[in-house]
Amino acid sequence: MSINPFARAAGVALLSAALAGPALADVKDYEFQLVQNELKQGDAVLAVRLVNKKTGKPVPDAVIVAKRIDMAPDGMETMTSSIEPAPSTEPGVYRFNVKLTMAGGWRLSLAAKVQGEAGTVERRLTFKATK
Repeated sequence: MSINPFARAAGVALLSAALAGPALADVKDYEFQLVQNELKQGDAVLAVRLVNKKTGKPVPDAVIVAKRIDMAPDGMETMTSSIEPAPSTEPGVYRFNVKLTMAGGWRLSLAAKVQGEAGTVERRLTFKATK
């Protein structure tokens, strides 16, 4: 029995596509966005949303691998404060308990791993602490 070479090529192409799986996005297709640009000085909850820029949809279940807050916007990069994960009930929203020791400009630096993606999503966001 002879197999048509075109049918064989088509079968190989279909199998290759199936094994390759769906096309994945790039880490550049994701971004963190502040939920609020201004918080009260002292103990606060800072919330950010991780979204897929192409679809606009929130990205749940990312793993935050690095986090830091400092006062770099006010020229005090060495002025850091505590930041700890806090529970969130909204998919794609990541919350952190922070201690904003001074009023002024603050910078949040985040790095996260998105499931199914190679690389790390990194972003620096600025916000303000008020009295």
